[in-house]
Amino acid sequence: MIKRLFIIVTATLGILITGIRPATGQPPDRYLAEARRLLKRTPLIDGHNDTPWEYLDRVHNNFAALDLGRSTAGLRPPMHTDLLRLRAGLVGAQFWSVYVPAQPGGAAAVQATLEQIDVVYRMCARHPETLELALTAADVERIFRRGKIASLIGMEGGHSINNSLATLRMMYRLGARYMTLTHTENTDWADAAGAVPVHHGLTAFGEEVVREMNRLGMLVDLSHVSDATMRAALRVARAPVIFSHSSARARCHHLRNVPDDVLRLTAANGGVVMVAFVPNFLAEADRLDEELVTRERQRLRQRHGDDPRAIQAAIAEWRKTHPDPQAATLSDVADHLEHIRKIAGVDHVGIGADFDGFSGAPKGLEDVSKYPDLIAELLRRGWSRQEVGKVAGQNILRVLREAERVARELQR
Repeated sequence: MIKRLFIIVTATLGILITGIRPATGQPPDRYLAEARRLLKRTPLIDGHNDTPWEYLDRVHNNFAALDLGRSTAGLRPPMHTDLLRLRAGLVGAQFWSVYVPAQPGGAAAVQATLEQIDVVYRMCARHPETLELALTAADVERIFRRGKIASLIGMEGGHSINNSLATLRMMYRLGARYMTLTHTENTDWADAAGAVPVHHGLTAFGEEVVREMNRLGMLVDLSHVSDATMRAALRVARAPVIFSHSSARARCHHLRNVPDDVLRLTAANGGVVMVAFVPNFLAEADRLDEELVTRERQRLRQRHGDDPRAIQAAIAEWRKTHPDPQAATLSDVADHLEHIRKIAGVDHVGIGADFDGFSGAPKGLEDVSKYPDLIAELLRRGWSRQEVGKVAGQNILRVLREAERVARELQR
């Protein structure tokens, strides 16, 4: 009896520590084992995660009501992220998004962004054994060597600075290391993807924002911006740009994805496109379904006004005859990575899942524990260890270091 208990306990510990289940008649996945070994040597750096918004949206930043140290998978609706699953996913560094809505904007957006930055600081203070704030590429490498998850801050939307370069500078001092020039609405100086164009790219002040970000060492993030804004920013930028959570438009024709000509421009700039796991950025069936849902919501608003419960109930009824295709899979993410590698080169592609910024998930990439499965798929497709290391985190580390070098040069 004692021996049997010992065997059960040992097997259970093996699952918890390695994530590998005992043999059940199937050979172990050598690619998954190799992916795990690689991610213990090379930090996996994800470009975008919206957990700070979950603190605000779910519990009004009450940390006693949402504990990342426990599983969040059972919450309603479930979250993609907690510390247990980040550890299982061998995440080495995470850019935490400090997103706030574009409306009402103005000074209110600045205050809300400061409160979101405070959430990241509080996350690190509450879980110092796991999370540590990172400000530089060297910080990321040092924190990773210590066995912790380096925590970087990314602002999502230029409305967060309220048209003020001074505010931009202070956000950098507080730790913001990238800013997405827009979110879903135009700012006074840049056009957003899907919005009616006003500036047809960047205004003169928008160009000044890009130059000041370069001078500070803050990464210019072109996710969410219009195609014209992408091209304008790439003309102005002296340092490498990023797309923190966008995929390839040639694989899925979503306006949030990056067209091939911009992939080539990004490569020439030295930047990196970090592929998102958002289903409607990955698979055409999911993108078309999103369009149908958007049209249905607009129709229902005409009937129900701004009654969210009535609209949600009506959408649930509509779904009975218009089921969600749930088409996107891990394989689609790998396809987007491969397309960007083909067009821009392996030095210009990364991972920016956008977990907790969307509902659902691609099959096989349900939460932050699944990154090794994606790395294993790339190895299975013939990517070399060196190439996989670049997409996992070395490319974005290079971009961070280069942005720091350009900033030192410009400040001189």
